[in-house]
Amino acid sequence: MKILAITSCPNGIAHTYMAAENLQKAANKLGVQMKVETQGSIGVENEFTEKDIREADGIIIAADKTVNKDRFIGKKVLVVGVQEGIRKPEELINKVSGDVPVYQSSNSIENSNTKKQNPIYRHLMNGVSYMIPFIVIGGLLIAIALTIGGEKTPGGLVIPDDSFWKTIEKLGGASFTFMIPILAGFIAVSIADRPGLAPGMIGGYIAANGSFYGSEAGAGFIGGIIAGFLAGYVALGIKKLKVPKAIQPIMPIIIIPVFASLIVGLIFVYILGAPVAQVFESLTAWLASMQGTSSILLALILGAMISFDMGGPVNKVAFLFGSSMIAEGNYEIMGPIAVAICIPPIGMGLATFLGKRKFQPAEREAGKASFTMGLFGITEGAIPFAAQDPLRVIPSIMAGSMTGSVIAMLGHVGDKVAHGGPIVAVLGAVDNVVMFFIAVIAGALVTALLVNILKRDVQKSDIPETTEVQEMQEVPQKTHQKEVIKTANAEIKKITDITSLELIDINLSGSTRDDVIDEMIQKLDDAGALSSTSEFKQSILNREQESSTGIGMNIAIPHGKSIAVKKPSVVFGLKKGGVDWKSLDGTDAKLIFMIAVPKDSDGNEHLKILQMLSRKLMDEIYREQLLAIKTKEEAFQLLESIE
Repeated sequence: MKILAITSCPNGIAHTYMAAENLQKAANKLGVQMKVETQGSIGVENEFTEKDIREADGIIIAADKTVNKDRFIGKKVLVVGVQEGIRKPEELINKVSGDVPVYQSSNSIENSNTKKQNPIYRHLMNGVSYMIPFIVIGGLLIAIALTIGGEKTPGGLVIPDDSFWKTIEKLGGASFTFMIPILAGFIAVSIADRPGLAPGMIGGYIAANGSFYGSEAGAGFIGGIIAGFLAGYVALGIKKLKVPKAIQPIMPIIIIPVFASLIVGLIFVYILGAPVAQVFESLTAWLASMQGTSSILLALILGAMISFDMGGPVNKVAFLFGSSMIAEGNYEIMGPIAVAICIPPIGMGLATFLGKRKFQPAEREAGKASFTMGLFGITEGAIPFAAQDPLRVIPSIMAGSMTGSVIAMLGHVGDKVAHGGPIVAVLGAVDNVVMFFIAVIAGALVTALLVNILKRDVQKSDIPETTEVQEMQEVPQKTHQKEVIKTANAEIKKITDITSLELIDINLSGSTRDDVIDEMIQKLDDAGALSSTSEFKQSILNREQESSTGIGMNIAIPHGKSIAVKKPSVVFGLKKGGVDWKSLDGTDAKLIFMIAVPKDSDGNEHLKILQMLSRKLMDEIYREQLLAIKTKEEAFQLLESIE
């Protein structure tokens, strides 16, 4: 009998390989041929071939991440969480050998762990994760083109048609064109799988293109979200209809996409579109009627509108109103708008810098791109944050934009071009530049502080850690029986290449997790592996804040990648009485490995080291041997087998 297995956990590190090792051991014990594909943070390893899948009698997916199952149509597929792969490997193998449903379509089996998550959030995050690259590409290309090739004109910041930078701007614009359809399409895919893709993208395109329902401004990313959910659930509803067997083969490729696209498109064109258009026309007329009334009230309204949907229809109404005032020689309407435009992305970028405990590592990376886009007046840079957490983010960015807009209005900030952000001030298009920057800084600070007050710390949040930024960083690697880790200093073939007797402590004395961390860091410092103990400790604690490195079974593997690390090193510590490490299974940590890797080292060395450790530590006999050691020499000898 031949069984295939896939293991994957949200962080893609320890539990991915622990499950793989236990499943492989259980298969060997039961006399079952098994191949395990791991989908971890360093990419897909030991990937199945077409021959593997063709010959397989069943597939086990032990994962807490969504795994594409389309390869396994016609095969028995058992889907469980990664913890079951670690704790019940023999049971899973026996189960998949028995009565398990044959996988027929991408929606027939759901990940048991995924079911526990909020489905609306999960569908939304699927769309956001695929949309992010389009926002980054479009925003940065347009920003570069405007900075280098832009010229000030009465109608705005313009790139000449015969300029090379016009082509770059068009490339960025093309990326933005796909943004909303991709968002809607992959929301629909999350709900109805592949049959939902075309209806979702078509619905998203219609939502973003107001010409379908007589509006100059489309429905923006909010309309895209509505279209995505509508398309997904319509496609899912059609999918569940009982149809004759003769029609079943064409359901996913013809019937579902065609009818779902028609339903979603017609609903947007004839039901949702017209009322939306009327709302925005009324807003434009209302703003025009406010001229001559309270300037502060007008600034508050414009700031709120600009930041509400970040480039969407409400934003466009306010922006077009400000642009029309430029033509009439009134620049002090566009001034507050130019300030409000850049505050959402700058404020969210600043929030990730100031409140690192509030954001996942991937979100902090997205914050850098968001901040950069804000400098060039690209409000869309804040969309990923707003889409993930609208109830906290949207009010925060609205408050910041309103603050900045009011300050700009009171400071008589004018803008002679139809664009926003510090870029227009640098190019000399802004009157009263000092007040412009005061307004931007004040607004960004309000946004950053408010969003960090409203958001919970990451470790207290029930939001899944995996985002598209992490997935984009995965690089497939070839699998070898023995991993070779290349670093700037050496090739690491086994753990003892980067540890020594000096880095082993078989009698840790600390009574708390932080005490033990301090002891082990001191070992590294004594061995000359660190330039700064405090800086490295911060990297260790930052990792612990994301999620505990106590992986269970009395094991903890704290790890950090820091500029304070001079050379890759591993400290092994034994705490026979155990210490609370907030492990997933509730066990105290007794076997503790601390991994230190230089910040500028190439590749994913720390992940490879984690993989080596995780696989070996799944051997219960090996763990018992480590717990029973009496001397450092015994420990070093046992560690030599980790390769």
